[in-house]
Amino acid sequence: MQNLQVKIINQSTNALPEYATLGSSGMDIRAFLPESIHLKPLQRELIPTGLFIELPLGFEAQIRPRSGLAIKQGITCLNSPGTIDADYRGEIKVILINLSNENVTIHNGERIAQMVIQKVDQIEWLPVKIINETQRGDGGFGHTGKK
Repeated sequence: MQNLQVKIINQSTNALPEYATLGSSGMDIRAFLPESIHLKPLQRELIPTGLFIELPLGFEAQIRPRSGLAIKQGITCLNSPGTIDADYRGEIKVILINLSNENVTIHNGERIAQMVIQKVDQIEWLPVKIINETQRGDGGFGHTGKK
């Protein structure tokens, strides 16, 4: 398997994003903060990473929550998964929210999210008058019930 090479600028003092294990899908990304940020319950904050990437066309980066932060501290990402398009060249920032009942502190260098690189296709719409029926039809939002 050959790895896709992606250009990255790291203006932070942190290491480049990396996979924690051989089987990891996401790379941990870290906060790049001049000073720690204190999140009150239900407070959200845009956290900089100091990272800038140049994805090839046909790819996106998804920003996802870290399960450890979610279960241990009640911290998760809003707009999840966040999408970074191939033509975006700004700094990667992560929207964190504190869903716990206690204040939580985010420190410089702390792993705050994970980034997954995915191949994506663009489509072309084909306007029609009818579409094929399926067994499911228009059933949605819990239509299959509990099993």
